[in-house]
Amino acid sequence: VQLQACGGGLVQAGASLRLSCAASGRTFSSYVMGWFRQAPGKERELVAAISGSGGSTYYADSVKGRFTISRDNAKSTVSLQMNSLTPDDTAVYYCAADYGVRIQVLEGHYNYWGQGTEVTVSS
Repeated sequence: VQLQACGGGLVQAGASLRLSCAASGRTFSSYVMGWFRQAPGKERELVAAISGSGGSTYYADSVKGRFTISRDNAKSTVSLQMNSLTPDDTAVYYCAADYGVRIQVLEGHYNYWGQGTEVTVSS
């Protein structure tokens, strides 16, 4: 699986951004998809994830109520709608894929990674 993420940018606090990730391959629905982020000087963390069917989702506490993950299996894409952005959301965001059914939090479970897209939120 090859992943290509896009949609990052520079925005002011309170604004919204939508990240998208396009995947290659014909078995996209067999993969849990996740969005990770890594802020400067911090470890990479899982922000949101969605099961292959889209029926289950996970959100980090820091983004609950502000971010929404979704997927379109027909188009092999996963998106992250980010609202009410704050400077703490500044990071490089990565989409990742894990072949499996259960959503995993640890990045070691994700075998495929996109190249990362940078999000900068100014105060």
